[in-house]
Amino acid sequence: MHRTGELYGQFETLEQQKDTAQLGMWVFLVTEVLFFGGMFMTYTINRHAFPAAFGIGGNTLDLRLGGGNTVILIMSSLTMAMAVRCAQVGKKAQITFYLIATLILGGAFLGVKAVEYKQKYDHHLIPGQSFDVTFCVNHPSSCGLEGKALEDERKEIDEAIQAEDREHPGTGLVALNAHAQLYFSLYFGMTGLHALHMVVGAGLLLWLIWQSFGGRFGPGYNTPVEITGLYWHFVDIVWIYLFPLLYLIDRHN
Repeated sequence: MHRTGELYGQFETLEQQKDTAQLGMWVFLVTEVLFFGGMFMTYTINRHAFPAAFGIGGNTLDLRLGGGNTVILIMSSLTMAMAVRCAQVGKKAQITFYLIATLILGGAFLGVKAVEYKQKYDHHLIPGQSFDVTFCVNHPSSCGLEGKALEDERKEIDEAIQAEDREHPGTGLVALNAHAQLYFSLYFGMTGLHALHMVVGAGLLLWLIWQSFGGRFGPGYNTPVEITGLYWHFVDIVWIYLFPLLYLIDRHN
């Protein structure tokens, strides 16, 4: 296989090469839909089976951090789309600017997610021997709970224990802890896999930024920018589904 400029030897034109690359990315994204779809189905089945524990788990998540990260990702999709557009019309300096902006926003998302993970560790919500879904109720100062918020949390925990006890007599708290661990196992699995995709996307952006400094992309050749844009938008869309599924369902119950 040889390469002439940006055209590889197995292709006759850059347009054919671009169409082939786009088809390949779409096929890859379909496999990703199937992959994430399995996780979404697992979550949905278990949420239906253990609604009380999953409701408590969702209420422990910080809505401000999750909502803020949603805004960050939506903005990153905008900057990625602008980078693609600038590559198509030949605004080479702006390509680099928007790619860097997208990378910064992606890094901000991962930083906020790290804060969330640290918060779960501090509140004993990592599945394992130290897991305790009632930690914040028993140690309100460690979780910043007080007043009505604390009373509401206690009421929710008590109602969840009673609901679990009706299903599993005499083991309400034990069952709640076990099923809440299942929620957080899925939470860390789904958000962790999404974060891994973000890290891969950040690596692609770094390569694009490096190439864009040399003025490589323009109206004649912008396939890598467009292909990376498709991947980045897909990762953002996955989060649009993760956010309500993990943070919003039964939020006020």
